[in-house]
Amino acid sequence: MKIRGLALLLLLLFLVPVVSGCGSPASSGSSQEESLKLGLIPVEDNFPFFVAEKEGLFTKAGLKVELVPFNSARDRDLALQSGSIDGEVADIVATALLRKGGTPVKIVSLTMGATPAEGRFALLARPGADISSPGQLKGRTVGISENTIIEYVADGLLREGGVDPGSVQKVAVPQIPERLQLLLGGKLDAALLPDPFASLAARKGARVILDDTKINRNLSQVVLIFREEAIKHKTPAIKKLLQVYAGAASLIARNPSAYRELFIEKARIPAELRDTYLAPQYSPPQLPRQEEVAAVMDWMVAKKLLAAPYKYEELVDPDLVNPGGNNR
Repeated sequence: MKIRGLALLLLLLFLVPVVSGCGSPASSGSSQEESLKLGLIPVEDNFPFFVAEKEGLFTKAGLKVELVPFNSARDRDLALQSGSIDGEVADIVATALLRKGGTPVKIVSLTMGATPAEGRFALLARPGADISSPGQLKGRTVGISENTIIEYVADGLLREGGVDPGSVQKVAVPQIPERLQLLLGGKLDAALLPDPFASLAARKGARVILDDTKINRNLSQVVLIFREEAIKHKTPAIKKLLQVYAGAASLIARNPSAYRELFIEKARIPAELRDTYLAPQYSPPQLPRQEEVAAVMDWMVAKKLLAAPYKYEELVDPDLVNPGGNNR
């Protein structure tokens, strides 16, 4: 009997901490794993996340997602660096610079740029300029945002047009609205602008010289990135987020008019384009191709932004979506 009593006592001593472990601390940990904070700036690249919020898709998926608005990419990146947000929508150049700066982040999926037709950037000549071909840009002033995806795309477009990027006078104008105004005001001969600003410039008389949706090479990719600690501790939540994103993208494709007002508001479409500018198409979650990441790395090393290129696996987490595009 003494032996049976001792065995029962040992069993109770074992069970007590296990049962305690199933109480409030573990429950709060589980809840935390299903919550995500995502930093977004008001551009069309992020629109499916706002549709998901409007339709309650995060809640239906068992997620608590806070879409944290920022007015600039710099403020958004600072929040990611401080750990105030788990992830953000950015680009490959920004991702590499964040890692270089000591913030461990990885790409989990593309959000735009699966094909050259997604996410338009254009190099435009100012209204009235005697520039009608890429070759006429040599020696001219071209407004860019230095050491960013804007300059990467500008260099790529110039090369596609047979122009050495070193043969133009690059002028650093980080803010897109200011770059647009300098172009329209004749202070720049040309400028690289993303849509909808490129469309607005063309409407106001600027001439499109090179358009990255009209070339065979895929120059620009928008990516969803997360801090590595979020990827490690919130993997199920991030996978659900990607499924929700795919669902929202599908809703936009099937019925874009249903989200017209939301698109104009969240993407801050200029008043002059509100009746004509259409929401882009968004591909399902998928990984950037190795050659696309490698091309950005080569450019960053050539620009001395990196001492050596990051390997694909250092920048991209392959475990959340399949290379073919299907969510895991």
